[in-house]
Amino acid sequence: MDRPRLLFAALALTALLAGSAGAYSSGGAKPRAGVPSLAQATFVVSGRGWGHGVGLAQWGAYGFAQQGVSYDRILAHYYPGTSLGPTQVARVRVLLAQGAQRLSVSSEASFRVRDATGRAWQLAPGAQRFGPGLRVKPANGPAQQLPGPLLFIAGTSPLRLDGRPYRGQFQVSVANGVLRAVNSVPLESYLYGVVPSEMPHAWLLEALKAQAVAARSYALAARKTGSWFDLYPDTRSQVYRGIVGEWPSATQAVQETAGEVVLYEGHVVKTYFFSSSGGRTAAASEVWPGSPLVPYLVSVGDPYDTISPYHRWGPFVVAPKRLARVLSTRGRLVDLRTATGPSGRVRSVTAMGSQGESTVTGSDLRRALRLRSTWFRIGVLSLSPPEAPVTFGARVSLTGVARSLPSVTLEQRPAGSAWRQAGAVSAQPDGAVTVAARPRAPTDYRLASGAARSRVAHVAVAPRLRFYGLRDATSLRGYARPLFPGASVAIQRLNGTSWTTVTRATVNASGDFEASLTLSPGDYRARLAPGRGFAPGVSPTLRVTA
Repeated sequence: MDRPRLLFAALALTALLAGSAGAYSSGGAKPRAGVPSLAQATFVVSGRGWGHGVGLAQWGAYGFAQQGVSYDRILAHYYPGTSLGPTQVARVRVLLAQGAQRLSVSSEASFRVRDATGRAWQLAPGAQRFGPGLRVKPANGPAQQLPGPLLFIAGTSPLRLDGRPYRGQFQVSVANGVLRAVNSVPLESYLYGVVPSEMPHAWLLEALKAQAVAARSYALAARKTGSWFDLYPDTRSQVYRGIVGEWPSATQAVQETAGEVVLYEGHVVKTYFFSSSGGRTAAASEVWPGSPLVPYLVSVGDPYDTISPYHRWGPFVVAPKRLARVLSTRGRLVDLRTATGPSGRVRSVTAMGSQGESTVTGSDLRRALRLRSTWFRIGVLSLSPPEAPVTFGARVSLTGVARSLPSVTLEQRPAGSAWRQAGAVSAQPDGAVTVAARPRAPTDYRLASGAARSRVAHVAVAPRLRFYGLRDATSLRGYARPLFPGASVAIQRLNGTSWTTVTRATVNASGDFEASLTLSPGDYRARLAPGRGFAPGVSPTLRVTA
C-alpha cells in the first residue's frame, strides 16, 4: 500500500473507532445502578414538639390564651368530654429527701418539733442539724435524742430544709438507717411552687390558670395514697421548688381557680401535660402501648402551637456509627424503616443490617439520641461519585439518596472556588435521586438540606483529546480541551498489552499540538496529564493498518 492510501485509511479508522477509546474517553462515566448503599450516608434527624405529647400542650395553651380563649375552654379542648368541679383534698405530702445521712431543718423565727409520743418541743431560731439518731436541741435545754418520726412545725417564718424554704410542715423519719423528709403542705400552697416551675410565670393569666387546674388535678390523680408520701418533687410527679419557685402571677392563677379540678364521670382525671405538640397531641394509647383507651386523652389538633420555638426542630446530623449502635444494628447499617402512629409520632425504628434486622421503640431511640419528642424523622443524604473521571465537556449523572427531608439542593465547588447552590433536587418516592452535571474542572458535589450536608462526591475531570488533519505519514496533529498551553502530550503506541510513549508534543496557546513520528501499522493514542487537579486524559485510539 502506498503512503497516501495509508493516511486515508488511518483517517477513516480514527472516525470509526472514536467511541472505543478506553479509559476516560467515552464521553462520561455511567452512573451506578440502583440506590447507593447508606454506608457513606449522612443521617439527619428533625422533628416536632417537645414532650410525650399526651394531654395539655403548654405552648398551645399559651397560643389559645393569646386568642382570648378562657382557661376552662382551653382545658376542654385538650381533655375532651371533661368538666370542672371541686375537690375536697386539703393537703399533700411531697417527698423532699430520701437516703440522707444528715439533714438541716431551720427557720428565721422560733419553731417547734413534735416527737412520736406527741410531745412538742420549742426550738430557737436557726438550724437544727441531725443524723439518723434524731438528736435535737430544744430552746431551753441540752440536745437529746427524740423518738421518731418527728414533725417540724413553722412559727412566724417558713421552715427550711437544707436551706431551701417551704410552706407547711416537715415530717422526718428514719428508714434503713438513713433519713427521709416529707413536706406536708396545703394543696393550694403546693401549687404556688408548682405552676411557675412547670410554665413560664410571664405567660398570660388564662394559660397559667389552665396550668393550675391541670397541676391540681394531676397531683390528686397521681398521688400515692397508700404510701408514706404522695408526690415526688420532680418530673416523676411534677416539678415543685417550694417558696423559691413562687411568682405572684402564678399565685394569682392558683387562687382564682382554687379547688377546681378536671373531672370525667365524676372522677378526677390524670391531666398529663407537656411543653409543645408540634401541631397535634397524641392519644395515651399511642404513646404508651398497652395502656387502655382513655376517652379524654385522645389526639387533638393544636393550631396555636406554631408560636412554640420547638414546633419544629432540627435538622441535625447523627454519626452513622452512633446511629448503628443505638439501633443495635446487626452488621453494617444498610437502611432504615420507621413505623409511625396516627399522630405522626414514631412507634418503632427498624435497622436493616447486613446480618439481619433489629427494632427499637421510638421512645427508646428518643432517649438514646436525647430528642425532644418521638415525633421525629430520620432523613438520609447520600451522594455517590462516578466510578471514573469524566471527560471535559461531557455530562455525568450522580446518584444518591434524599429521604424524609423537607427540601434538598445540590451544591457544587469547582477546584479553587467556594461552595454554591446548583439547583433543587427532586427525589423519587423511595428517596433515590439522580442529578446531571457538566463539570468543566475537577468539582466537588454534595446534597444539602437546611444545615445538614451529605458527604462530598468528588468528580474528577480528564482533558478531552482528539486527533485531526494528518499532513503526511510523519506527523500527528490534535487538540486538547480545556486549554493547557505548554503542557506535554505523550504520543503512545500499543505494544502487546501496554502503551509505550514514542514521542511527545507541546500544546500551544490555542490548545493544538503536533507530533513528528513515522507511522507504522498499529494502535496509537495521545495522553495528557496536565496536573492542577485534572485526571490524565487520553484520545480515542487511532488504528493504522497496512
